[in-house]
Amino acid sequence: MTRAWILPMLFLVCGSLLATAWAVRGFPGTAVPLLLLTFVLLAGLYSPLAFPRPIGAAEAQRRSAADGRPIVYWRSGCKYCLRMRLRLGRSAHQLHWVDIWRDPAGAAAVRAANGGDETVPTVVVAGRPHVNPDPAWVRAQLSPPT
Repeated sequence: MTRAWILPMLFLVCGSLLATAWAVRGFPGTAVPLLLLTFVLLAGLYSPLAFPRPIGAAEAQRRSAADGRPIVYWRSGCKYCLRMRLRLGRSAHQLHWVDIWRDPAGAAAVRAANGGDETVPTVVVAGRPHVNPDPAWVRAQLSPPT
């Protein structure tokens, strides 16, 4: 199991244990499924499945040079990455996403941009890194200049 799946699996295990304990103690019928559903949703949000399919750093840099779209370096379990992903909505698919836990070159690029730290999300626009930028600003980088 990779690091990316540890937190989602922890949510599922804890939710299952808590729901089982509630069911054994006789909590009302709808409380237990709602509790379990909450933990399943949290697991989904913090899993790699909530993000667009990641690509390697070299491929992202090549594509960004060709189409001018920003590159987002992220990792699973990062609440700031999740915030970025959720606030970008459908426009998130227009960016190039690099999972630094899957791609060592991506992690190296983030460390180079952040003085040795793996601070994410790091968004690279036109070759210039921006650490944890506002999602509205990132969305504005997608639209052509007027």
